[in-house]
Amino acid sequence: MKNLFLLDPTQVFLNHGSFGACPAEVFDHYHQWQREMERNPVDFLGRRSGTLLTEARAVLAQYLGAQTQDLVCVPNATTGVNTVARSLASEHTLVPGDEILTTNHEYGACEATWDWVCQHTGARMVRAEIPLPFCAAEFTERVWAGVSPRTRVLFLSHITSGTALIFPIAELVQRARAAGILTLIDGAHAPGHIPLNLDTLGADFYTGNCHKWLCAPKGSAFLHVRREHHALLHAPVISWGYAADTSGTQGNAAYTGTTLLERHMQWQGTRDIAAFLAVPAAIAFQARHHWPQVQRRCHCIAAETLARLSAHTGLEPICGDADFGQMVALPVPTMDATQLGRRLQQGFGIEIPVTTHQGRLFVRISVQGYNTQGDVDALVQALQTIYPAQCGSAGNSGSTPNQSASTARSI
Repeated sequence: MKNLFLLDPTQVFLNHGSFGACPAEVFDHYHQWQREMERNPVDFLGRRSGTLLTEARAVLAQYLGAQTQDLVCVPNATTGVNTVARSLASEHTLVPGDEILTTNHEYGACEATWDWVCQHTGARMVRAEIPLPFCAAEFTERVWAGVSPRTRVLFLSHITSGTALIFPIAELVQRARAAGILTLIDGAHAPGHIPLNLDTLGADFYTGNCHKWLCAPKGSAFLHVRREHHALLHAPVISWGYAADTSGTQGNAAYTGTTLLERHMQWQGTRDIAAFLAVPAAIAFQARHHWPQVQRRCHCIAAETLARLSAHTGLEPICGDADFGQMVALPVPTMDATQLGRRLQQGFGIEIPVTTHQGRLFVRISVQGYNTQGDVDALVQALQTIYPAQCGSAGNSGSTPNQSASTARSI
């Protein structure tokens, strides 16, 4: 289905995980919403926006196994994390000495968010060490061992960014609820990548991107909030949804009767909501193209690529076949990370991120429906050229890779 996307045909694009890629027909829906807005911006934004967003959220909620009133649209998952973390700080839910329990595999921008919160509240982050190779059977106990009487928040990725691991989070969410610990799940890579049922999962807060694996336009993401926490959250921008009197020319009838969460988060005045309104078109696109079959094919290609490269380099995979989906971290021998990324992009025309974790170097491959066997063959051949002989496990020891390597995920 390469011809259904808008990607540059001269590039081998194996980096869907960073920003996603939108099918042409979904992109057309996005532009149609923008054109409709421009026909009468006052009617579209001033009278219809609330209803339009509710209708789009209803489709997404059904897809996610959630309730419409518990979902709000945000531009990206990092905004979702910021909304929750900074609300906890402003509401004094976190006080000096409190702890946020997380792992050493979290996304840098979200770690920066929690660092900021800790600086302003006196709380501190506790990172559970999750070693490589990854063992899913040990994950829950390794994380839970970090719980103390001061643990207030459990913050976990559902799928990690740099190491591309699927964390088995369900039991930890249940344990945290029983212990009175709030859970915030960073699901940036999860929607459209792995099955989700947010009501069954039961996390207090779950944020995910639609513009990545769900293939919606850029700037479409969601924040899911359990009903009892709606009043706890505050929007990054205080706007008309906070006004006690919404009558008169500044009122928006479409938001009358909506929940407090909707009014606070979505009634933000002038902004382009077309990306989120196009999410139902992305869901429909994937349904028509039998996406579970696409996901299985992509996973098989990713697994085969990992096996081929591991056989060449002699470096063992960092996880088992069930620990990743369409995205996997390929261990490669140590060299300058920035140089490797530049050589793959400029020398071989391959768009792919190079990541680092605890002194190890990885090429993180994302396989999406538009990718072909020829794409991954080109990557394997390029890496065999760069690393011409089997290097063995010693090849990933020694000097630490350049930490300025390209990040593997956007906000």
